[in-house]
Amino acid sequence: MSLTDSPLTTFAEPAPSALLLLGRGADLSSERGVECPGDLPAASDPDLVERARAARAALGDRAFVLGHHYQRDEVIDFADVTGDSFKLAREAAARPEAEFIIFCGVHFMAESADILTSDAQQVVLPDLAAGCSMADMAAIHQVEDAWDVLADAGVVEQTVPVTYMNSSAAIKAFTGRHGGTVCTSSNAHVALRWAFDKVGGVDGTGKVLFMPDQHLGRNTAVRLLGLSLDDCVVYDPRKPGGGLTAQELRDARMILWRGHCSVHGRFTERNVTEARAAVPGINVIVHPECRHEVVAAADQVGSTEHIIKALDAAEPGSAWAIGTELNLVRRLAKAHPDKQVHYLDSTVCFCSTMNRIDLPHLVWAMESLVAGRVVNRIVVDEDDARWARAALDQMLALPGI
Repeated sequence: MSLTDSPLTTFAEPAPSALLLLGRGADLSSERGVECPGDLPAASDPDLVERARAARAALGDRAFVLGHHYQRDEVIDFADVTGDSFKLAREAAARPEAEFIIFCGVHFMAESADILTSDAQQVVLPDLAAGCSMADMAAIHQVEDAWDVLADAGVVEQTVPVTYMNSSAAIKAFTGRHGGTVCTSSNAHVALRWAFDKVGGVDGTGKVLFMPDQHLGRNTAVRLLGLSLDDCVVYDPRKPGGGLTAQELRDARMILWRGHCSVHGRFTERNVTEARAAVPGINVIVHPECRHEVVAAADQVGSTEHIIKALDAAEPGSAWAIGTELNLVRRLAKAHPDKQVHYLDSTVCFCSTMNRIDLPHLVWAMESLVAGRVVNRIVVDEDDARWARAALDQMLALPGI
């Protein structure tokens, strides 16, 4: 059954203007502003696909194009490799012969690629406004202030910072400077166990400061490490002292940053209930960035790569409701016509910042490189890059990576 034929959900494409798809001129109210020198090709240009093919062919091995799973099909069609953020950063590092890394993802992903690649390589993000609302929920000055709050509460020596891959290079660098590690949604449990082992183990009294997604931290700690919801507190950077007392910080095991994914945070327990009522026997699979009650109600929980593998291994004729970004769900439905694939939410929700990269932006970036102009290069501060690399290397040293 196709996605559009699904009895569970009615789909409608969001208005292009709502996503700032073309980004002509400048929009300084967006995450980082969007500015494209010269004119972008029109999305209606009938020669756009051929222009993309010509530019890609002209660049040849000088360029390596990475496409995140949440990108549009029109962009994925020109990606040399697809994957999640960590896989793509590693793929970039494994291509030292590529002069240009064109990262079709969001800003923090391009930063990670710049950190992991050589100085001779240049990372290009086709649209600088392709940010991440979750990553932007943790600013470096807020994190440094939080560390001071933990010091005032007398718990900083017992606390290990762990930051999700979905964070800025500055936050990764902070984590590296303070002896922590980066994690992904697929290895968060390994990273948390490693962090707790540094301060007495999961059964001890040590703590983890987990940034910036509270849901991934909570779900991992409770589901996979055996901690309780009472062991978790939420630090709100907008409130004095994070909105927590010194005693609450002393009693906590997981200090969760108040951040979330704007897509995965939309799914509700009601969505799960309605899916089961609409399609008896349906399998509900969700990303661990979803709220705890959604994760608790689902049949399976896993990273983007886990979701893809689960659908690949599923029995023909089985029905699935998937709680993750819509571009990926639509692609999975197309790839598995022998299965019923449904989107868990009743409302369409693309990752709006990921969708800022469209074919016009990709063509503009590639044609600029062909003409000898490097546009939208992502460069991480040298000191931040060194400490962020330390945190990333620590993650790479964890078992099972």
